[in-house]
Amino acid sequence: MKIDIERLGLKNVVVDPETLFAFPDGLAGFEHCKRFKLFHEEGKPTVFWLQSVDDPDVMFPVVAPEQLDLEYQIELSDEDCSLIDLQDGADAAVVVIIYRDAAQDGKIAANAHSPVVLNLRSRKGMQKILKSIEPTVVFRGR
Repeated sequence: MKIDIERLGLKNVVVDPETLFAFPDGLAGFEHCKRFKLFHEEGKPTVFWLQSVDDPDVMFPVVAPEQLDLEYQIELSDEDCSLIDLQDGADAAVVVIIYRDAAQDGKIAANAHSPVVLNLRSRKGMQKILKSIEPTVVFRGR
């Protein structure tokens, strides 16, 4: 399978269908997008891109919450686990979508209220909308 990633100026990128993540419910506002490829640009290993293969205009930058010094626990229901075929918590990875916040002079912000949960074994994912969160900001001395 080949896709174009226009935002990054890439054409005819070869994608192994076995490496795609299936999102049975899509993502909030993008329910029509069910298949995504997760990748990072050469030389930029901290920011990943979640690229829809169903709609080439849909792509989200994502990072591990730890990259932003955020830690929180997400409780998944039995229905959530069934949706992404999650049987072992060790198979789960969590990422947050980041964006430039115009209200904050273009600073990077994260959607911590709606993290993306990926089952690395089944290659299924979901966006977990959290009603309330109490993120812990971790200060790491530099």
